[in-house]
Amino acid sequence: MNIEQLRNYCLKKKGVEEGFPFDENTLVFKVMGKMFALTDVDEFDGVNLKCDPEEAVQLREKYDAVQPGYHMSKKHWNTIIMDGSVSDKLIYEWVDKSYDLVVSKLTKKEKALLDKMK
Repeated sequence: MNIEQLRNYCLKKKGVEEGFPFDENTLVFKVMGKMFALTDVDEFDGVNLKCDPEEAVQLREKYDAVQPGYHMSKKHWNTIIMDGSVSDKLIYEWVDKSYDLVVSKLTKKEKALLDKMK
């Protein structure tokens, strides 16, 4: 997977915007203003994804390429090292789960706005 594949996948999701809120290197994907994925555009050596805390620990134990979230809450975020040891399909599944987790925490009003988007 390359950064354009990840970017295109994230941007196809309903209500997603991209930006650089921290610096010129850290590309952040948000749904309704809430982060669900971020990566370094220069290096693209990993991607941070939100994760259920229990599943986060299980994934770290199962995959060497899954580490506690770099510069993020170690409880709620994992960093997936893009070393080729994890399939693109699995990374896409984790992106979906990250997105869905954030959407599930939105307010009723935010969810209603999201539902109206294309």
